[in-house]
Amino acid sequence: MGPGRDHTTVRPHCDYSPSGPCVVFVLQRLGVARRASPPAAGGRGPACCYPAGMERCRVVSGSPYEPVVGFSRAVRVGDRVLVSGTAPVWPDGSCDPDPAVQARRCLEIVDAALREAGATVADVVRTRTYLVARSDWEAVGRVHGEVFGAARPASTMVVVAGLLDPRWRVEIEAEAIAPADTAVRRGAGEV
Repeated sequence: MGPGRDHTTVRPHCDYSPSGPCVVFVLQRLGVARRASPPAAGGRGPACCYPAGMERCRVVSGSPYEPVVGFSRAVRVGDRVLVSGTAPVWPDGSCDPDPAVQARRCLEIVDAALREAGATVADVVRTRTYLVARSDWEAVGRVHGEVFGAARPASTMVVVAGLLDPRWRVEIEAEAIAPADTAVRRGAGEV
């Protein structure tokens, strides 16, 4: 935080659920934020660090890693949607070994998270792709181009030593700016 900026004085709504604390409560425990009032009736949390009128909405996908690692498939704050690193996992836990098929699966999951948050692949402004084999760049890049060819987001491909599951050859994350007139879809995936 820079001089003259005190994120603890902003008073909007933020998410709070019985399954996890509001970000302000976590900051209080760490001694970073001032004490705030407890959640009001209806489950809304206290003042938090987002500009007035902005809510923090989480999209969950049911990944077994979400509760263990403590992350959401996507988070929307205002018009900004951030989709976490997305691995090529099918509902039954299987994983096709082909890097193009894996990339397509990653992007199907990304697309579903974006839609749940009120955005589409056309709204994506940045992607990051992690590969475990440099030789997969073209196959993965072609699938990325099929999905994002019209949007042409800023994009980075990085070769890494490995991903969490040795079957995964690719992982993709995305950032989007959702149209102001869209809202988070109210459904099973939204907290």
